[in-house]
Amino acid sequence: MKLGAFSISLAVKDIHASKAFYETLGFSVFAGDLERNYLIMKNGNALVGLFQGMFENNILTFNPGWDENATTLEEFDDVRAIQKHLKSQNVKLEREADESTSGPASIVMLDPDGNAVLIDQHV
Repeated sequence: MKLGAFSISLAVKDIHASKAFYETLGFSVFAGDLERNYLIMKNGNALVGLFQGMFENNILTFNPGWDENATTLEEFDDVRAIQKHLKSQNVKLEREADESTSGPASIVMLDPDGNAVLIDQHV
């Protein structure tokens, strides 16, 4: 399976403090809106999303159809194909994509330790 770009989405308490911290590690703002309390920080091909007040726990995020620069890939595994494969392996999904649609969609599952894994397709 090709899951696309990987990032971690962090539930932060103070987005300004988190932004400053990740900037000291060499990250810079890649996307987002500080006034809306979310930023995507980038260092090379590493991506860290900072989200204040949007969700309780950290989330592992994959974006089928995108590389780490949010450039659309010519070939990728659609989230609905990934969902079908996961269901065939008896993976319990917390949220499913509508298999009768195409384009943007997402699914969510929990890993064995309760960490949320989001597969979020934007194309």
